[in-house]
Amino acid sequence: MTPHRASHHTDPSPSERAGPDTMRLDKWLWAARFYKTRALAAEEIGKGRARVNGQVAKPARDLKPGDTVELRQGAIGRTVRVRALSAQRGPAPVAALLYEETPESIAQRTAIAEQQRLAVEPALSLTQGRPTKRDRRQIELERGGLQSGASGWGERWSASLD
Repeated sequence: MTPHRASHHTDPSPSERAGPDTMRLDKWLWAARFYKTRALAAEEIGKGRARVNGQVAKPARDLKPGDTVELRQGAIGRTVRVRALSAQRGPAPVAALLYEETPESIAQRTAIAEQQRLAVEPALSLTQGRPTKRDRRQIELERGGLQSGASGWGERWSASLD
C-alpha cells in the first residue's frame, strides 16, 4: 500500500500567503477598524464621506496598497495611506499596521482635539436634555425667583408698568 496523499491540498504560493492584491473599500475600512461594522462603512461611503486617491468612491471600489484614503468619522477627517490588505478584522494593534496616517492628518486631528479641549461645545455638557418640572423649580429657587410658594410668573401678571 502506498501512503495516501490529499491531492486537493496544496501549499499556498507566497502571494496567496501575503493576502489579496485588491480588496473592497468597505471591507478594508472595517478590517482596519475605522468603522464598527461593514454595513456602517458602506453607509458612510455611500454618503460621500470617503475618497480614494482624491476621487469619490463607492463601497465596492478596489483598494490596493499605496492608495490614499480620505475619510470622515463624525467631525474628524483622516487621510491614510494603505500599507496592507487584510480580509479579516483583527485586534487594534494589528489593524493599525494596515495603514499609515499622513502627518498633515495627524496635525489636523491634534489641532481639533486641542480646540475641543479648550472650548467645549455647550451642548455636549447637557447630560439629561431638557429640565423636568422639578428641575425647573429647583433652578428658580436657586435664582431666588420663588419665595414662599409664589410662582414667579404670578408676581407680575400684567405687561404694563405700575
